[in-house]
Amino acid sequence: MTASQVRTAYPRSDAVDGQPAAFRQRFDAVRATTMKLAAPLSAEDCALQSMPDASPVKWHLAHTTWFFETFVLERYAPAYLPFHPQFRVLFNSYYHTVGDRHPRPERGLLSRPALDQVHAYRAYVEHHLAPLFTRADEDAALRAVLELGLQHEQQHQELIVTDLKHLLSRNPLQPGYMDRWPLVSVQPQRASWNAYAGGLVAVGHHGEGFCFDNEEPRHRVFLPPFELASHPVTHGEFLAFVDDGGYLRPELWLSLGWDTVQAQRWTAPLYWERRDNRWTTFTLQGRVEFDAATPMVHLSYFEADAFARWAGMRLPTEFEWEAAAAGCPVDGNFLDSGALHPVVPRANAPAGQPGQLFGDVWEWTRSAYAPYPGFTLAEGAIGEYNGKFMCNQYVLRGGSCASPRSHLRATYRNFFPPEARWQFAGLRLARDAR
Repeated sequence: MTASQVRTAYPRSDAVDGQPAAFRQRFDAVRATTMKLAAPLSAEDCALQSMPDASPVKWHLAHTTWFFETFVLERYAPAYLPFHPQFRVLFNSYYHTVGDRHPRPERGLLSRPALDQVHAYRAYVEHHLAPLFTRADEDAALRAVLELGLQHEQQHQELIVTDLKHLLSRNPLQPGYMDRWPLVSVQPQRASWNAYAGGLVAVGHHGEGFCFDNEEPRHRVFLPPFELASHPVTHGEFLAFVDDGGYLRPELWLSLGWDTVQAQRWTAPLYWERRDNRWTTFTLQGRVEFDAATPMVHLSYFEADAFARWAGMRLPTEFEWEAAAAGCPVDGNFLDSGALHPVVPRANAPAGQPGQLFGDVWEWTRSAYAPYPGFTLAEGAIGEYNGKFMCNQYVLRGGSCASPRSHLRATYRNFFPPEARWQFAGLRLARDAR
């Protein structure tokens, strides 16, 4: 059955008693954003996998649908019949308690189901979810898992962008995903430092609104006085590190980081390439000569830490970052802007606030990803969402140019292993108060 046939057989049900359901409107908006990201792509684009850490766009489209089917429909719609019983295995990511999984490194081998069948799968599941939206107003548990599904899909929207960028970079033609450049030239703002008194501060989510379990419980930590740079490190600043032999100096690197540099033969950041005696970088617009004033991106934790040592500074802790972000508006360059690349800010941040805390680039912190005091896993398969990854990962804060704006907040904790660098990750320098 094709997607169009499914939509004919299962028409949408957007209204209840003649009135649009608010949750349905939000659901449709999130799902439409995912489809908009995939719209410019061919079936071939959507099927390929460039490395084990990345996934094909087709898999992302199916897995986000699998999440609603598995955790919502199977529990809250007893009469529901799965679209295809084998999809439960093909599109399971890491939920061991749900059942078997197709190996992650082999997702790019799934030539079938075809992309049209995946679109049909999305339409089928969306139709069967429709009656549950009104129940969510009265059922807190249902409402919570539906919201988790939307937040999960927003995470995969960013992964679609980052995975697709890596895929296109592997093509010798260096094709772009879209053509929206050149971006408007902006005069860079002067870098400075913001001072914070530290002391006993509260961190973690509180109040209304969604949060992931790893953002709770709220608790207090003690922070010595510290200073935070007013802007993320830029391409031009990182170029000085490269030109100074940063990738050739073991004294700047953590031991495991230096081992990674040697094993992977890193000589420059991911996507950098020297052409006609000039440094260029690959973007979703294709290969370009980078703007020295834009925030540096696609760095591993190891590279961010080595740069900070080279600069005589350090990375902030995640709690220093959160203390600095408390009360700051979630404004910036996000997925919503369509730039899909870091940009130079148009104006200085308000006095006393760091600039570009949100959007542009995820900022590595020196904090290992660990549970907060009193953290407990949710029951069942949902408990596998975050908690089991609290080992050998570092925390990033702030969001990126590929993150949906509505997905972010000051307490959001992203995490990746220290060698990962295909995500939109950069850094902001910190130092002890002088």
